[in-house]
Amino acid sequence: MKQTDIDLYYKTVMEAVELASKIVLEGFQGTKNVKTKTASWDLVTEYDRKTEELLIKTLSKAFPDHKFIGEETASKTKLTDEPTWIIDPIDGTTNFVHGIPYCCIAIGLAISREIVIGIVCNPALNQTFTAIRGRGAFLNGQPIHVSNAEELKNAVLAFEFSLAARPEVQEVFINRYRALVTKAQGMRSFGCAQMQLCQVASGLLDAYYVEFLAPWDVAAGSLIVTEAGGTVIDTDGGKFDCVKSRLVATGTKKLAEEIVEILRTVS
Repeated sequence: MKQTDIDLYYKTVMEAVELASKIVLEGFQGTKNVKTKTASWDLVTEYDRKTEELLIKTLSKAFPDHKFIGEETASKTKLTDEPTWIIDPIDGTTNFVHGIPYCCIAIGLAISREIVIGIVCNPALNQTFTAIRGRGAFLNGQPIHVSNAEELKNAVLAFEFSLAARPEVQEVFINRYRALVTKAQGMRSFGCAQMQLCQVASGLLDAYYVEFLAPWDVAAGSLIVTEAGGTVIDTDGGKFDCVKSRLVATGTKKLAEEIVEILRTVS
């Protein structure tokens, strides 16, 4: 893979995100047609679909041999070694629907199953987080870095409380919350996985734990965390796998290991 190829991919996707952000901002500020997908907390709007269609159309025109995994229109595609764009047109749709400015466009590019480009754009807050593997992480072009907290007692941990609405995982989520909340300095939940990963990358959050999601929920943000100097591992302590979409993301390896040890005690 040539560096010039990566530069072209990055330039093209940034141009696409700029166009897509106008759609998302229009929807955020205006009236939305909201539909329920699998449950009351699983929402979709016409802006989710418009955004994803624009991104895929733009990128597929530029790179016709590339693959796509998208939440709304291409979710059945399997991740292979081929260049694959992993797209969440609006992460945090419930926030988007309620006018909470904690929602974003998220795009990751995987090559040989490794994320090499990550972009998370929040038009409502005028924030764009970016990373290219090996080149660091940035917010609106300025370098960002993770926090140095090494112990949970000194850390603010983000935890996706709303996932406990799913009956099949409710018990394990509640048990893990109980185990973590007694040890963390603070717990937060913002309803947008990609933005919470970017807050870890920025050092505003010390850690984020989540599972039972999809690749488009974590692909871009996971790279932004590691490029900001952080640690992203599987909840079992092994290597993070975008397809499994479960992770512990932290500023330091020691903090990640402590959280994993706590998770191992809870079923």
